[in-house]
Amino acid sequence: MEGMLCLMLSLAATSGKALHIVGGGGPGAGAIAQLSPPTPAPMVNPPIQPAATLLAKTPIQPAIAPSADTPIQPANPPSTNAPIQMGTAPLNPNELRITGLGGGSAQWTIVILLTFLTLIPSVLICMTPFARLLIVFHFLRQALGLQTTPSNQTLIGLSVIMTFFLMQPIGVTIYQESVLPLQAGKITALDAVARAGIPMRQFMSHYVREKDVALFLEMAKEPRPANIDDVSFRVLLPAYILSELKAGFQIGAVLFLPFLVVDMVVASITTSVGMMQLPPVVISTPLKLLLFLMVDGWHLLIGALMRSFN
Repeated sequence: MEGMLCLMLSLAATSGKALHIVGGGGPGAGAIAQLSPPTPAPMVNPPIQPAATLLAKTPIQPAIAPSADTPIQPANPPSTNAPIQMGTAPLNPNELRITGLGGGSAQWTIVILLTFLTLIPSVLICMTPFARLLIVFHFLRQALGLQTTPSNQTLIGLSVIMTFFLMQPIGVTIYQESVLPLQAGKITALDAVARAGIPMRQFMSHYVREKDVALFLEMAKEPRPANIDDVSFRVLLPAYILSELKAGFQIGAVLFLPFLVVDMVVASITTSVGMMQLPPVVISTPLKLLLFLMVDGWHLLIGALMRSFN
């Protein structure tokens, strides 16, 4: 009997299974049942299911439709105290807006401004003292015997500055009578151009010669006007530029005379002493410069030109 029990214990230890004794046995059977430890049940891993199978098994909940009785609340309800402006967009500080002058169209305003920019050189030459001043300065450079000093850029810049000085009162008048009403929307662009032409007509008619006006009136086959204010711009503009050219050449010829005398004296002296190989310009140019600086020529010339325009 004891040998049988030892055999059963060895079999239970090797197999790892608990020994279960069924039925009534002797007193040794209860002791054996108490001595045998309970064998835990082996853990079985559940099978891994793919993601598609899990998604297919997961029920999709439909979106809950709002009830017809529930009012829809806006995300940010507007304040009842703030006034609502219709058709206005919020202002952007970085936004560029072009509005027409005088409340007009922006496209026509741009066309007028671009046309005016292209006509600035012609207006500067034909309707201002710029042509007379530039001609006189070039005559002065030739009379001094200097080819590139002062340079063309310097002479043009000086002429522009003198022109601005002379035309500044007329520009102020045009700004007050033409530009300001246009910006306020009281007049149109064409009315502004007509108003701007009145001060320019008064300036040009003051320096135009009657002989030149008569010439272009005859060529244009227009009737003789009662006064200079009745002359059209078609006749006044070419007559004014012709008068300015004549005035500039007259001043230049008078400016040439003293320097011409210096050239003649130097040439006669060098010829009389037998210096045939020495050009007279080499000696006359420093003498003319010295004479021009001694009499303060720039001050006298600019002062005389400014006074010629009264």
